[in-house]
Amino acid sequence: MTAQNIHAVARFNMVESQIRTNRVSDSALLRVLGDIPREIFVPEALASVAYVDKSLHIGSERYLLEPLVLGRLLQEAMISATDRVLVVGAGTGYSVAVLARLTASVTGVESDAGLGAKARANLVGLGIANAAIQVGPMTGGWAAAAPFDLILIDGMVAELPEPILAQLAERGRLVTVRSQEGRSGAGVLYRKLGGTVSGRKLFDAVTPFLPGFAPRPAFAL
Repeated sequence: MTAQNIHAVARFNMVESQIRTNRVSDSALLRVLGDIPREIFVPEALASVAYVDKSLHIGSERYLLEPLVLGRLLQEAMISATDRVLVVGAGTGYSVAVLARLTASVTGVESDAGLGAKARANLVGLGIANAAIQVGPMTGGWAAAAPFDLILIDGMVAELPEPILAQLAERGRLVTVRSQEGRSGAGVLYRKLGGTVSGRKLFDAVTPFLPGFAPRPAFAL
């Protein structure tokens, strides 16, 4: 069996065994997750484990979000084909690629220029033309392309920066993993209605913090 066939089988098993069986039923999302070659978004040494349900280190203190966590977040985001989307923490471009197959346009912001270059190359290789990768501070989002109907913060956060919340369109949604007390965390969905953003917990989840979004150190006297 060729490596390509091995990855195709692993991708099928990821969708059928990890994602579909865990409350992800959106047919378009499942189709895209079963189509995008996740192995090209991780270092070559990790290609053989690209479809396991855990975070994978992609360099520069960055991780590819677990397939199930990403699937659950995007299911709850209620993606529309007309959405304008922001991905904060584009990394090597996997979440950007998935969303670009489901929505009108995607902007990915990435603070690491090397990862941003890999993301651009991956999108070109997949023939994705409705997504752009911008390099800049992730905590600032990307105001030049705002407002956004949907924002995905691709990693765990302690707090939501106000500049990012300000880039949500009215009735826009934001999904991410937010840390709770101690070492716990949860997938969360935020909505902007009447200019006010409110959120709710979706499911328990823990994933590595996105750089710049970790809790601030506590100072003790």
